[in-house]
Amino acid sequence: MLEIDGGGWACGVRRLESPHFNERPAQYASPHLVVLHNISLPAGHFGTGLVEDLFLGVIDVSRAPSLADLAGLRVSSHFFIDRKGRVTQFVSCLKRAWHAGVSRFNGRDNCNDFSIGIELEGTDFVSFEEAQYAALSTLLAAIDARYNIAHIVGHSDIAPGRKTDPGPCFDWVRLYRGRAAFGSPAFAGAAARMQLSRLVPSFDRA
Repeated sequence: MLEIDGGGWACGVRRLESPHFNERPAQYASPHLVVLHNISLPAGHFGTGLVEDLFLGVIDVSRAPSLADLAGLRVSSHFFIDRKGRVTQFVSCLKRAWHAGVSRFNGRDNCNDFSIGIELEGTDFVSFEEAQYAALSTLLAAIDARYNIAHIVGHSDIAPGRKTDPGPCFDWVRLYRGRAAFGSPAFAGAAARMQLSRLVPSFDRA
């Protein structure tokens, strides 16, 4: 069983500590929002190791022309789940990772302050792997056990018009149907509502 320790680190997963984080505001010491993303570097290429390098601040942008815009970029996420379902943690859940950017949720700006970011290796155009959904459910259960997740949203929900991930290929219905395993948080975003309103007749926007 995966657990988050008192320092905000998941026990038993790969740990690569990113320098890209800072302290959460005191009023948000315990995060209550989970934000789901997708990422691949270069776009559409999996297993390159470049996502990890980006979050660690050591990416070699000369490896592909499309990486040029990432030079000097300082970003991170709390967790990354690769195509095989391997989980890597870069920032303690108690710290503020830099994954959301300009964002707003429930009338509050700067979602990095009160959220945990989970990046899934993928794109808007490719289905995610079974192993990724299994790992995500296990990880969410551990996060909920420690912090009591209130809401799960996509990056597109907190930065509409600017971001589209985790994208239309992410199966919100599947995640919703398994929500009892991780505390039954609210699926408050438009991305989830769009799928659930069509495919889950009993969906009550909870």
